[in-house]
Amino acid sequence: MLACPLCSDVEIKEGYSQFLKEMIIQPGIAKANLGLSREDVTMEDHPLNPSPESKWNNYFRDNEVLLQIDKDVRRLYPDMAFFQWPTDYPCQLILDPQNDYETLRCRVEQTTLKAQTVDRNRSGVTNVSSPGKALNLYPSNEYEVLPNGCEAHWEVVERILFIYAKLNPGIAYVQGMNEVVGPLYYTFATDPNDKWREHAEADTFFCFTNLMSENRDMFIKSLDDSQCGITYKMESVYSMLKEKDMELYIKLQEQNIKPQYFTFRWLTLLLSQEFLLPDVIRIWDTLFSDQDRFNFLILVCCAMLVLIRDQLLAGDFTINMRLLQDYPISDVHTILAKAKQLQDGS
Repeated sequence: MLACPLCSDVEIKEGYSQFLKEMIIQPGIAKANLGLSREDVTMEDHPLNPSPESKWNNYFRDNEVLLQIDKDVRRLYPDMAFFQWPTDYPCQLILDPQNDYETLRCRVEQTTLKAQTVDRNRSGVTNVSSPGKALNLYPSNEYEVLPNGCEAHWEVVERILFIYAKLNPGIAYVQGMNEVVGPLYYTFATDPNDKWREHAEADTFFCFTNLMSENRDMFIKSLDDSQCGITYKMESVYSMLKEKDMELYIKLQEQNIKPQYFTFRWLTLLLSQEFLLPDVIRIWDTLFSDQDRFNFLILVCCAMLVLIRDQLLAGDFTINMRLLQDYPISDVHTILAKAKQLQDGS
């Protein structure tokens, strides 16, 4: 349902390759890599050019987005080793030494190195360290360096999100998008068919783009209170609950348990943080096969509440918040069956 039906496989691959060429190039340095003199660098592509149209100005702005993406994708599904493993199909366009494109990993490392933190201890000794290391932003297990010519799965996810942010400056990157793209990429990258796995990056990018075209309004803060925004969606869960289980609805209202306390994460991340990855994929399989998929998501959230109604009716505010923020039922088949039951009106 999320595929690009109007594009052939060849068009998808060629289109994505073009995005790589256009979006992941460091201005100015490309000339130096080609052996040209720094005297050839004009004011138009000089790093100190203050013009909003300057490639360097855009480069520095992009770095702010990239650093946030990098921080998030490194901790993607930390309970799984998969995203730390090297992909069998690294992007040759980026890694080929004959090309003058740099990896985003190098770009992040260079950016954090240049933004060094200088500390002076009580003895007057100066210590220079990168802010990531100084603030412990990147645990050592997140910075395992792979050999030249290799890249980890999280680096592929990082590239997908960076290109999406570049192509969609109105929304760019919002924290949580990494949790949405992760299951999509995992599904393509673990396909038993080698030919499908080889093009997991391009396929994931276009599927993610199609998904976000339907879901992006929930990530745009200025639309929060509109009918397509996240506030309306969260209130819709309670409206549905009021219709299906008035007693439970009243109990949550009496305890002042507002929907935004737990449904914000459920809805924006499509339940990807509530269950193990294989179960998330099972939920999404049902979700994406429904033409009215985001209304069905509200039904799934309502079903999750109804299935623990006895515990919620017996619990106080603290106990119930713990239940809702660490959902106790792991059998997603039961949840989906209940959602379908609610959809059918029973």
